[in-house]
Amino acid sequence: MPWSNQNGGGPWGGGGGNNQGPWGHGPNKPRGNGGGGGKQPPDLDDIIKRGQDQFKNMVPGGLNAGMGLILALVVGGFWLTQAIYTVQPDERGVEMRFGKPKDEISGPGLHFHLWPLETVEKVKVTEQQQNIGAKVSSNSTAGLMLTGDQNIVNVQFSVLFTVSDPKAYLFNLESPPQTLQQVSESAMREVVGRRPAQDIFRDARQSIANEVRNIIQGTMDKYGSGISINSVAIEDAAPPREVADAFDEVQRAEQDEDRFVEEANQYANKVLGQARGQSAQIREEASAYKDRVVKEAEGEAQRFISIYDQYVLAPDVTRKRLYLETMEQVLKKSNKVIMDNGNSQNAVPYLPLNEIGRMNAQPHSAQGGK
Repeated sequence: MPWSNQNGGGPWGGGGGNNQGPWGHGPNKPRGNGGGGGKQPPDLDDIIKRGQDQFKNMVPGGLNAGMGLILALVVGGFWLTQAIYTVQPDERGVEMRFGKPKDEISGPGLHFHLWPLETVEKVKVTEQQQNIGAKVSSNSTAGLMLTGDQNIVNVQFSVLFTVSDPKAYLFNLESPPQTLQQVSESAMREVVGRRPAQDIFRDARQSIANEVRNIIQGTMDKYGSGISINSVAIEDAAPPREVADAFDEVQRAEQDEDRFVEEANQYANKVLGQARGQSAQIREEASAYKDRVVKEAEGEAQRFISIYDQYVLAPDVTRKRLYLETMEQVLKKSNKVIMDNGNSQNAVPYLPLNEIGRMNAQPHSAQGGK
């Protein structure tokens, strides 16, 4: 009810008539122009009433129909926000009608479905990484595995995978990430258990990773997981903390063994090379000696044949020549003086023939030494 109709007074019982305010005073007149004869401010109740009348004229059926229309618009807007969904470029969507998945897969972009009869599940299809064996705390035993030579190693590795079939990924397994982790850890334990510790530490990491990847992919395919394994990377492999010192000692001993073996091989190769060189030298010298002896023998034989041919032509002359040459070779170094009996009486008895021979021999020996 308007304030001006409450028994002719204001809300506190004062006289509100004659254009007086609720506290019994006249309304404030507008300032300026002498303060008289100004227009009165609009009544709040009149403004509200005029607004209600205009709304009734705009909406057929009255106020109740207008409120129903507003409510319908709100509900419709909320339904549209639920019925329209967006699939990002790295995602794929699977729509379900009454909980049963549809065959088609929703690609990136805007899509529409009949919510709430239909719902949608989104799956990330870009490459993802699953870390396995990472130590969470110092007391964690994750990643501890027994090798084929009865050693314990702590293996930390990661599995890179993508979702190749979103429908199978969502509905064939209850928890695909947990299943993948368990399968990967089991596959790594199987492969490590067949090999010595040295393979996982240094020698055959890549072959182990490839074998583990094949086992994981085969198992996940049997489960119908819709997961494609891209690669397996062994990030670290080390002995447990409790036996790390002892294992380091063993590693150092193995390194020393390898170093000693390498030094022994180098020494063996050096000695073997020298022996082979000496043997080759001896063979070459023997071959050269053989050739020289053969050539000398052939030369002597040829010289003998030539002498024999001359001997056949002149036996006496050849015989005398051979005799003289032989006696010259025999007596040329002798200190004896041989004189003919016919001429011995003409020789001076005290002639120092021995001294003269030695004096003649000294210059020859000196020349031979030079």
